[in-house]
Amino acid sequence: MSDPIRIALVGATGLVGSHIVELCVGREDVRLVALARREVPLPKGARMEMFVADPDRWGDVFEAVRPDVLISALGTTWKKSGEDEEAFRAVDQHLVLDTARAALRHDVRRMVAVSSVGADAFAKTFYLRVKGEVDRELRAMAFKRLDVLRPGLLIGKRDGDRRMLERTGIAASPLTNLFLHGPHRRFRAIPARDVAKAALAAARKPAPGKFVYENDAIATLAESLPEPDLDA
Repeated sequence: MSDPIRIALVGATGLVGSHIVELCVGREDVRLVALARREVPLPKGARMEMFVADPDRWGDVFEAVRPDVLISALGTTWKKSGEDEEAFRAVDQHLVLDTARAALRHDVRRMVAVSSVGADAFAKTFYLRVKGEVDRELRAMAFKRLDVLRPGLLIGKRDGDRRMLERTGIAASPLTNLFLHGPHRRFRAIPARDVAKAALAAARKPAPGKFVYENDAIATLAESLPEPDLDA
């Protein structure tokens, strides 16, 4: 049996990140190390390490753990940021990029980043413009492999901070998805668990390159993740 892939996860407390933690339960092919600013309960059976530290110390963890790949599921919401542009950028832009640079300084050469459908550095919408700027800066970094996942509206249970419009969109997604065809398929809602599976599948791929996945490609990538060998 080959050595497990060492994955450093930032954003473990979020919707996608929490699913990544759950998906690693029972996997012998992954050694998961999560970095967070606060403690979070781990699922039953989780075999992983959780480091609680300020982000400016995360580089120390990278140096100690020597992960093969970084998964960033960092992100806040407009509501949690107090609807303040700088507060939003502090997490979704500065923290993501600072963490990526810290990983590179400690020889982490592969990264998986969860972004958003419609991310564009020239978008009129502030949210999508920030996401696009981050994607652009990540592509300019010296990662040997970079996988950027751009899902549509995430379906999954959050900690009570859903905005009314977002809740309405999720409730209506089975119907609205039926009307999104062709180039509009990428805007379909998608289960956060599928995005988490895709992130893990991408983390297992060593071939160099820089790749962007939207909904259909994310679903295909998710399906490629092998089931854990529970008999190992």
